[in-house]
Amino acid sequence: MGQETVSVEISGCHQDDARIVFDALCACFASDRTPDDVPRRLHETRPTVWLGTFEVVEPHACPPPAHLSTTVEADAQGGYRAIDRLRITLDSLFTVHDLTTASGDQERELHVLLANK
Repeated sequence: MGQETVSVEISGCHQDDARIVFDALCACFASDRTPDDVPRRLHETRPTVWLGTFEVVEPHACPPPAHLSTTVEADAQGGYRAIDRLRITLDSLFTVHDLTTASGDQERELHVLLANK
């Protein structure tokens, strides 16, 4: 993973809310997710995890996201500067509550709860 790349994992929410978060991040950053890459629940009872990778070099103009039906938990992994940029962008889009963070030599993990502003 490059220094400006962040991997984002979303789980434990409705697929529509996962899509809102990914759509918001895709509007701000280049991503491996395509417009037709819509989160789908693949199993009735097993948890589903949706993943996206974002290049957080320079954010584009970020339009306000659609309204979430509930809070969304998101985990992000990447370099220190990339995670800081992602966090600043998330703060501009959502109300962000830190759940946990972990730091290593080259990488940082961020676990947050996202809610509507």
